[in-house]
Amino acid sequence: MSNAVKLFEPLTIRGTTLPNRIVVSPLCMYSAIDGLAQPWHFSHLSTFARGKAGLVFTEATAVEARGRITPRCLGIWTDAQADALKPITAFIESMGCVAGIQLAHAGRKASTRAPFVEKGGSPLNQEDAERGDPPWQTVAPSALPVTDGWPLPRELDTTDLDEVKAAFVAAAKRALSVGFKVIELHMAHGYLLHSFLSPLGNQRDDAYGGDLEGRMRFPLEVTAAVRAVVPDTMPLFARISAIDGKEGGWTIEDSVVFGGRMAEAGADVIDCSSGGIGGAPRFRSDDTGKPLTTDSARTPGFQVPFSRRLRAETNIKSMAVGVIIDPHQAEEILQSGGADLVALGREIMHDPFWPLHAAETLGVDPDYRMWPEQYAWAVDRRAQIKALNQDS
Repeated sequence: MSNAVKLFEPLTIRGTTLPNRIVVSPLCMYSAIDGLAQPWHFSHLSTFARGKAGLVFTEATAVEARGRITPRCLGIWTDAQADALKPITAFIESMGCVAGIQLAHAGRKASTRAPFVEKGGSPLNQEDAERGDPPWQTVAPSALPVTDGWPLPRELDTTDLDEVKAAFVAAAKRALSVGFKVIELHMAHGYLLHSFLSPLGNQRDDAYGGDLEGRMRFPLEVTAAVRAVVPDTMPLFARISAIDGKEGGWTIEDSVVFGGRMAEAGADVIDCSSGGIGGAPRFRSDDTGKPLTTDSARTPGFQVPFSRRLRAETNIKSMAVGVIIDPHQAEEILQSGGADLVALGREIMHDPFWPLHAAETLGVDPDYRMWPEQYAWAVDRRAQIKALNQDS
């Protein structure tokens, strides 16, 4: 393997070594039943392991029932839900890859419909209840709806906060017990922990609101609590929205401060997304990380400025995500100091073998030795036949 190609260099974080820098971003499938993983989840995640992504994350996995985005979201608030994930983690490990789980609480953006059904992404209502999916009471740092027409969440009191924190801790313990080697805390896209950080979601007047220090308090407490119950060898990631992209919202400067504090709390990697406090996470930035709110188009690498700044200005590693589609683009991000890892979502759903194709494109694996042995001999033969046909 060529040492010049950073995308395929192993990376050791604490005591865990990722075989390459390619990460499967958490991808919600909305296909669980009562929070339990189904055959679809095994098929979905095992494909990425066969494609040799270094780190394969589950989708956002709820730490309590009211923390689901939809009724069909994956959960890990029971032992049975954790046990259903064991075959997945075992297979990912058998492929030489690392299994990660994203622990999440949807907060005020819970109790919604899956995006691929009629009126997808909107709040559940009585019609859904009549079909067997009743809405539930959402919770948030402040009693502020996501936007007009959304239900009013209940403001969490300090007893509630202790319960939510305990749910994250219990979920982390379960994740560890069934073979996950990396945990990511979901602090982005308007979900519960992000809504504590953002002044647009948090208007509390107690110790968990107000200035930046107060708004960071609960996410930092959750991080420290999870860090305390997992081994020192386990990497802890956090996905953040590096900017809200809205007037008066969370900024890249806030993220830089938060990244430093997260490192002190025991986090190892900041996964840099953006937006979502009041809608979809789709914001561009210039090379300083300043939001360009007049243009919400997603362009290749549009969030890399965020991961670059976090990596340069804090003592924590960063992960880039968002329209990373080309192997040369991914390599340039790493070589130029834009991130320590790159995460793929829609692109790797389109091509689950993206890592293996990238290795071929970048000259790292010209003879298909990275492929699973069950495929490698046939893929090599395919290349020979293709070359013969081209020469004839």
